[in-house]
Amino acid sequence: MANVALAIAAHPDDIEFVMAGTLLRLRDTGYEIHYMNLSTGNCGSTVYDAAQTTAIRLGEAQNAAAILGASFHPPICDDFEIMYSKEMLKQVAEIIRKVRPNVVLTHSPVDYMEDHMNTSRLAVTAAFIRGIANYPTENPPGGNYNCAVYHAVPHGLKGPLGQRVMPEIFVDTTSVHAQKLEALRAHQSQQEWLESSQRMNSYLLAMEDFSSKLGVMSGEFQHAEGWRKHFHLGFSEADYDPLRELGHYYLANASYTP
Repeated sequence: MANVALAIAAHPDDIEFVMAGTLLRLRDTGYEIHYMNLSTGNCGSTVYDAAQTTAIRLGEAQNAAAILGASFHPPICDDFEIMYSKEMLKQVAEIIRKVRPNVVLTHSPVDYMEDHMNTSRLAVTAAFIRGIANYPTENPPGGNYNCAVYHAVPHGLKGPLGQRVMPEIFVDTTSVHAQKLEALRAHQSQQEWLESSQRMNSYLLAMEDFSSKLGVMSGEFQHAEGWRKHFHLGFSEADYDPLRELGHYYLANASYTP
């Protein structure tokens, strides 16, 4: 069975901000990579209406996935409607069982935005029930194979109450940074939206600044992404840590404390 990595994020461009470099690293080691945003991103504009924004952002996300070389999975809801519900869980579980990922990349369980945190919860539970036969989906359960879940650090390294969220693992993204930037650039509609809604003067510079900050924190890399590994119980053997397969691109944070 081929190694498979699946990135599950909330909105179009979230993968490119905090996950795409690691996804590219896994691809370059032979992983089949998959790309899914749960939301259409329909609220992400002050220029276009919701239907127009949905169509624009779908095309941008498909282009970004193609740039990354990832299989694209369409969204299942609209902005601010990502809820930890049985309906949404079943849809995410369908994808997990279809794709059979060894690696799931998703948001932090503590993040500045509810859509991100609910996406994290859905991804974790869907991965947990991947092999549970009595949880019915159209795709059959995949068995109790090893599946590691990694949580990206939130933008700004802060949770909803301002608490610090520090990475357990750094992944060097320096040599794939240009491709990550190209994928983010595909989301052209977000320049105006992020400037007006979140005071990001340039969404491209915001990503570069954050990846540079993580690189400085690593003490070794120019650009990096930060991760925390979900506890293994229910997911894998205790020592299963496939990001370690990235070799010298992987660095454990010596100062990290859970």
